[in-house]
Amino acid sequence: MPHETALIATIALGLTFALLLGLLARAIRLPTIVGYLFAGMAIGPHTPGFVGDMAAAGQLAEIGVILLMFGVGLHFSPRELADARGVALPGAILQMSCATLLGWGLAKLLGWSDAAGLVFGFSLSVASTVVLLRALTERGELASVHGHIAVGWLVVEDMAMVLALVLVPILAAVTQERAPVGLLAGLGGAQGVALTVLLTFAKVAAFVALMLVAGARFLPWALSWVGRLRSRELFSLAALVSALGIAYLAYVLFGVSFALGAFLAGLVLGQSTLSLKAAEQTLPLRDAFAVLFFVAVGMLFDPTILWREPLALAATVFVVLIGKTGAAYLIARLRGLDRRQSLIIAASLAQVGEFSFILAGLAVAEGVLPEAGRDLILAAAIITIALNPFTFRLADALARKLAAPNPAIAE
Repeated sequence: MPHETALIATIALGLTFALLLGLLARAIRLPTIVGYLFAGMAIGPHTPGFVGDMAAAGQLAEIGVILLMFGVGLHFSPRELADARGVALPGAILQMSCATLLGWGLAKLLGWSDAAGLVFGFSLSVASTVVLLRALTERGELASVHGHIAVGWLVVEDMAMVLALVLVPILAAVTQERAPVGLLAGLGGAQGVALTVLLTFAKVAAFVALMLVAGARFLPWALSWVGRLRSRELFSLAALVSALGIAYLAYVLFGVSFALGAFLAGLVLGQSTLSLKAAEQTLPLRDAFAVLFFVAVGMLFDPTILWREPLALAATVFVVLIGKTGAAYLIARLRGLDRRQSLIIAASLAQVGEFSFILAGLAVAEGVLPEAGRDLILAAAIITIALNPFTFRLADALARKLAAPNPAIAE
């Protein structure tokens, strides 16, 4: 196939397979997400027939994450985010710590190094932005108290992932006794790690401060000015530039993830009176690129892992569905949420995130994580994302059962 048509073919066939398999999934009462994932497998390199452009699919999926987080930010206010921090900040840190330790323990049982175990466990600890937001939106709970807490939880996880992506090359240099490069070339292992952590936090803090101070003044004014021109085309373009442009600048200038940059862009634009219009104008693109995200995830899946490593895969899925979910539920309860809210938050986090694929790929390239670890993370992501709607149904059933009065006590 000529190179110039690879992107068009990937989008066209990816969306076509997603439509057909999504309709089939809906007909047999399965979540449409399952259909989208199988669509990705159909055009992926591990199945016969057409193979889509993997690099292009990954970037299309990233655009979906950017637009989705931008839309979430539009519906948030800084006060709501601050109110959620009392649960989201300690909850995310404790939940990620528990999941990382469980993943590290599994990795040790598989004979991997401590460094590989830490990366493996951390990759399992982070949830998918797209899956969580899509599920809460479909349930009409994105604007609820636990919805705000879940989004705040995601923001904390995203910032932690930014730090992890920076630290993996340093971890590789330290564990493999290689000399650090670049800014850290003249420093020892501990000094290099400490400096990297400080620099990363400083850049993230600088970006957040810039957005909340200067961005909060300029962006709503600019969007309102474009809105006064009464051109739907220009207004839609301005909203997209705000999402994609700021996300890109955040990544290039501050090393912040695209998702976090887009979320903060939406957060400050949400103060504009035209924020609802901006959300409405970008909604069709958000939906289309969200589908492409699931297709891109499906393309990464190698089904041979199911019979090559069945026990290791089952244990990995157990860490995500039981260990990670149980930790999230207990932490939410300890922070004062009721049973139903805690169960919904736990179900929201019961899958593996898109940034985990990036972290696992980088760790494999740096020689920290074996390729089997990346395959297990991808397989667990596919399985847990496909099972996530059923996890929500189980959470609802448990919430109803726990809320029902005990007949024995009533008598």
